Amino acid sequence: MSSEANKYLKFGAVTIVILLSLGYLAYTGVQDSKSYYVTIKELQGMGDGAYSKRLRVAGNVVPGSIKRSGTRVDFMLKENDRTLSVSYTGTEAPPDTFKDDSQALADGSFGRDGVFHAKQLQAKCASKYAPQPGQPGATPTAQPGKSMTQNQNSSSSGLPN
Repeated sequence: MSSEANKYLKFGAVTIVILLSLGYLAYTGVQDSKSYYVTIKELQGMGDGAYSKRLRVAGNVVPGSIKRSGTRVDFMLKENDRTLSVSYTGTEAPPDTFKDDSQALADGSFGRDGVFHAKQLQAKCASKYAPQPGQPGATPTAQPGKSMTQNQNSSSSGLPN
């Protein structure tokens, strides 16, 4: 082989190694950041599959269940008739809107101890901040519209058909 062909062969091999390395890094990065949204009922019915995946679970915070201990926050989520114990140990403090009866979304993993171990926590503000019906800012209730035949019967154009 000539030295020119040898250079191209080495360049091609290095290019393939770099592309394979980038592909592997992209694939593992996507796998690590992927999380599945499940309901509390689905989570409790997943069996062993629940322990190996990154999951997101939402529900309402059970009143009186929030227990703070340093940077750790333990609480209960409720969805319909199901409850789930959650332990949050994230790097950031829980949001200000995280209170009793607020809607919360926990992102983390389900432990074999039956507790959901959250690394991220989001909370919606409680419904007491939403405007009440009849107050400024509330959406008006929709009035039913007329059907096509009602519109045709009520309009008299005076023109013969």
